[in-house]
Amino acid sequence: MNIQKLVRENIKNLKPYSSARDEFKDLSTAMIFLDANENPFENGVNRYPDPQQTSLKNELSKLKGIPTNQILLGNGSDEVLDLIFRAFCEPKQDNIITLPPTYGMYKVLSNINNIEEREVLLTDRFQPNVDEILKVADVNSKLLFLCSPNNPTGNSFNNEAVEKLLKSFNGLVVIDEAYIDFSEQKSWLDRLDEFPNLIITQTLSKAYGMAGIRLGICYASVEITAILNKIKPPYNVNELTQQKALKRILNRNKVKNEIGRIIEQRDKLVEKLKTISFIEEIYPTDANFVLVKVDDADKRYNQLIINGIVIRNRTTQALCENTLRLTVGTKSEIKKLLKALKDIEL
Repeated sequence: MNIQKLVRENIKNLKPYSSARDEFKDLSTAMIFLDANENPFENGVNRYPDPQQTSLKNELSKLKGIPTNQILLGNGSDEVLDLIFRAFCEPKQDNIITLPPTYGMYKVLSNINNIEEREVLLTDRFQPNVDEILKVADVNSKLLFLCSPNNPTGNSFNNEAVEKLLKSFNGLVVIDEAYIDFSEQKSWLDRLDEFPNLIITQTLSKAYGMAGIRLGICYASVEITAILNKIKPPYNVNELTQQKALKRILNRNKVKNEIGRIIEQRDKLVEKLKTISFIEEIYPTDANFVLVKVDDADKRYNQLIINGIVIRNRTTQALCENTLRLTVGTKSEIKKLLKALKDIEL
């Protein structure tokens, strides 16, 4: 695949902004920095952050086994996704394909960027309808979004279906792996170099428990990351975020322990939910949440609110009528949730 054929013409010709830290990168030697019009009085954040987040990328490279020049970081995954739209989708001309029910920001970003969104519903078991996806795609279909494990359904997509799409779709395939750390299924990072049109996004918001710092990660070919680096804001990941993220990534044992505890609580929650009379179906999950079908989602949602528990009512989403999404909380929070579910059974 010729990636350059997918890039917008104005992006090809764009000369990126060159920041002071892009022009002088050697920070290993003690220097007097008078190049960026910064406040000279040291307070920990008076200097601009590293625009390429070098230390953070080095640790992610060790952790994931991906070279640093194939990693792009953003102000949350939403910025990464927006950069992909802006680099590859021509407004009023190109289109993207999404698979509802799925993460709602794909639609929002398509509207913001004035890009047509073509929806192909998942099957009744929440798997990609490969034949229909390839049928609706045309020469202007630039992006295909696969959220796996999927939000809000929680399940992972069939590997054979994903591979067929990677081989047959003539645009870029973006696999959103926000919840991959909770799944037994392997990340597609292991096969990143096999598919030049593959982009994988991950985040520190879920398994790493850092939703508040906004750190999204993009893994792709050197060619794709170079294109995205041309258009990203020069200092899109601030200094405090870089410091917090680096500290958390280096504390791998604690993160691994927390993931294990969440999975343990998730599996126990699923078993307990089977005893609730108004829950009609519990969908398989590889994420840190469980989607359940109930008799009346609006009624049960409001009852839980009265009991001081906030969940997500997904009944308005495609294929999700009368469903509720329950995030896996602490042992104490799950206990309170189950008590509330029992109390509202009658």
